[in-house]
Amino acid sequence: MKNEALQNPRVIVIQKLYSHHLNKDSEITFPKHRYKKFIKDVVNGTIERKELIQNLIGGELKKYINENKTELMVKLMIMAAIYEFMFMHKTPVKVVISEYLKVADFFVQESQKGFLNVILEKASKVSRNENE
Repeated sequence: MKNEALQNPRVIVIQKLYSHHLNKDSEITFPKHRYKKFIKDVVNGTIERKELIQNLIGGELKKYINENKTELMVKLMIMAAIYEFMFMHKTPVKVVISEYLKVADFFVQESQKGFLNVILEKASKVSRNENE
């Protein structure tokens, strides 16, 4: 399971975002991976669009997310998922949500998965216009 999780592109995305969060000046490297382009796009996109994503969280999702109480890992998953909702329209919402819930198994306690699920459902509605 653990090795499989380490190969999950979204697990790698969260690890990259986490290390960037800890050291903003460090260069982000992307090792060979079959989904390298996807990983790179989501990591760089989430970082580049951080302000836009945080505005959405601070606006539309404010009543669901307590910035001070929400664990960093959960925040990073929410941000990466919002990036995908907003900018990667080929990936269905349900896929994005279920993938980040799988990622959550790796980083957070079971009790936080329900919270993450609710937030991602809400985030998908406010960040992706399904009628495009």
